[in-house]
Amino acid sequence: MNVHEYQAKALLREYGVEVPAGKLALTTEEAVEAARDLTGAVVVKAQVHAGGRGKGGGIKLVPNAGAVGEVAEGILGMQLVTPQTGAQGKRVNRLYIEAATSIDRELYLALLVDRATQKHALLVSTEGGMEIEEVAARTPEKILSVQIDPLVGLGDYQARGAGFALGLSAKQVVSFVKLVQGLYALFTEKDCSLAEINPLVVSGETVLALDCKLGFDDNALYRHPEIRELRDPDEEDPREREASEYDLSWVSLDGSIGCMVNGAGLAMATMDIIKLEGGFPANFLDVGGTANAERVSHAFRLILADENVKGILVNIFGGIVLCDVVAEGIIEAAKNVGVKVPMVVRLDGTNAPQGREMLASSGLDITPADGMQDAARKIVAAVRA
Repeated sequence: MNVHEYQAKALLREYGVEVPAGKLALTTEEAVEAARDLTGAVVVKAQVHAGGRGKGGGIKLVPNAGAVGEVAEGILGMQLVTPQTGAQGKRVNRLYIEAATSIDRELYLALLVDRATQKHALLVSTEGGMEIEEVAARTPEKILSVQIDPLVGLGDYQARGAGFALGLSAKQVVSFVKLVQGLYALFTEKDCSLAEINPLVVSGETVLALDCKLGFDDNALYRHPEIRELRDPDEEDPREREASEYDLSWVSLDGSIGCMVNGAGLAMATMDIIKLEGGFPANFLDVGGTANAERVSHAFRLILADENVKGILVNIFGGIVLCDVVAEGIIEAAKNVGVKVPMVVRLDGTNAPQGREMLASSGLDITPADGMQDAARKIVAAVRA
């Protein structure tokens, strides 16, 4: 789960991390009022869950409050297109009005979970203000990674070492260490999956977070209701949001073959074999190990809501979930929702014979498949026909 910049900075303040003063604005009038309260030059920032906002025209430096109204009106409601939003962009519904900061240097700082080493990783770079992927590709030697044992925590010496590696002065390192300590406390206590400050700026003897991106582990949100309340439904794919209401795992893709599978690994393999046979999956959909007829019916509704779907592949391996229960859901959904595209179904495992018999006697236009490859070939052929 991601949060907006203004929400991330509010959390940073709680942990003693220095950030510029700023205020949220939902209207042009609120933006002007916020700028007056801050006095002096301000930065008007579009609040969407995407990086590269400046490149898309979503971040503007404004010399005074008198000029904020026109800038805010131009950004609010715009469809902001950045390298991370795709061509469709994202609608801007919120602005963050922030006091302008005098910048001497721009740096990069991030905390993440390094699954390869099973540790936390502190990443720093002198190349702030740039996409870290570009830095990694062109000049990887400019990225320093500090491995942190989660059972021990961040050592002061590690933070100091990273600060001096960035070329900070002794006084700047003191400010940097305080910032990193606060960020690490937030990262661990709130179950973050990513905490990224880009740019981290040096202003005189102070180091502060000019921008911040926080991502939280969805599986830990039950421990943090205060974080869960920060979720902005407008920033999420409507189908992914609807899927979560029924405990379905969904990711929208841009293909033409809708997939309904039980188990994340099987879902990945199903998408791979569709590609291998020359097709393109329209989604990742895992109905889970406790799927019932109602959940399967909702899964079909989600798939068919995508106008790009020209065919459906159902690939179920019965274990915890029973194939006859899935078959019941398929029949119910096909009758209630009205499936008008080709559908191929592969059932194997617990109660598979019963499930196949139910589908065969349902009177529905369903093509059975014997194995994954056979299923993939049949649905790809049906979509192309």
